[in-house]
Amino acid sequence: MKTYLKRSAVAAGAAAAALALTAGTASAVPSTVWTVSPSPAAFQAVNVGNIVLTATIPMTCTASNASGTMASTTGNPGDVADISTMNFGSSGAPCTSILGNVTTVAVTPWDVVAVDYNAATGVTKGYVGNVKANVSAGICKFTVAGQASATYTNGTGILAVNSVAGELTVSNPVNCGAIVTVNTKPTFKGNYAVKVAGTNTIPTIVGSNP
Repeated sequence: MKTYLKRSAVAAGAAAAALALTAGTASAVPSTVWTVSPSPAAFQAVNVGNIVLTATIPMTCTASNASGTMASTTGNPGDVADISTMNFGSSGAPCTSILGNVTTVAVTPWDVVAVDYNAATGVTKGYVGNVKANVSAGICKFTVAGQASATYTNGTGILAVNSVAGELTVSNPVNCGAIVTVNTKPTFKGNYAVKVAGTNTIPTIVGSNP
């Protein structure tokens, strides 16, 4: 009898574990409805801390800003915002590197793309897509293109760009020697505080399923 009860308990435990696993898997279905609030709306974003583009050497910007429009959408991935202007550095605070001052001219539009949403933390994971920029560091010139992994946090309004090697590529390097080549794998990292344009309102992104 004891053996039978022990086997029954094990079987019941296994069944409960399987049920929990199934439930967990079902709740992790990727979002296909992205609710942006307010929508549609214009936004502005300003850097919080340094923005760093690294292509073998770090190129640091103490000033950077962006603007564009955002709107609710459907699908996965979901294009929740379009960046129409993206600026790096300013006349009084140019971006810098060991090769000299850095000029980065963004070729827009760029996109903010949502892929995953965590309701418990209010964090959307995704990437900044359609990235393209022409970079000059001293006499070295090259083009960076691709995408950059990013997260957006509803509670703070911070768009955190944190790309990994391989997401961005280099093309057309000129006067860069062995420092920047077509084999270089650049990274783009930095935080931006996002607000509804002309206000102090932090927009939100919520992912769900119909």
